[in-house]
Amino acid sequence: MAREVNIPVNVKEIKQLIKLMVDNGLTELDIESGTMKVALKRGPGGEPVVAYPAQQEQADRPKAQAGGLPDRQAGGKPKGNSKPTEALLEIKSPMVGTFYTAASPDSEPYVQAGDHIAGDSVVCIIEAMKVMNEIKAECSGTIAEVCVNNAQPVEFGQVLFRVRP
Repeated sequence: MAREVNIPVNVKEIKQLIKLMVDNGLTELDIESGTMKVALKRGPGGEPVVAYPAQQEQADRPKAQAGGLPDRQAGGKPKGNSKPTEALLEIKSPMVGTFYTAASPDSEPYVQAGDHIAGDSVVCIIEAMKVMNEIKAECSGTIAEVCVNNAQPVEFGQVLFRVRP
């Protein structure tokens, strides 16, 4: 069980660290200065979570429901591809990188709209720092929508697919 610790916090410095995270697309930031330890993690909905002490673990959550920073238009309204669709599950990007629909340019896409998938089905690849990461569905159903174009950059938490259970 986590316990609360009363530590004097410089809110201005914490806000600067959060801005650094957002500006650079970071999902975690651990800082240690003397006896002070701060761990910042972006949680569901993209909201920063400040954890004391730094060893506190982020709550487990399925990748298909993982949160991230929603795309927003001026005025704070969500952009088109980030609004939820009724009764559909969302497969979201677990990382920042480049989205690929197939293993190579001449291969067939892993999945297309209308395909049935299982929880262990590979649905795409996300390239991050020259490493190809296979992304599994972690849910089952029928692909209702592919929300990203091939070779398009994606952000952490961005909706990649919508799945009809």
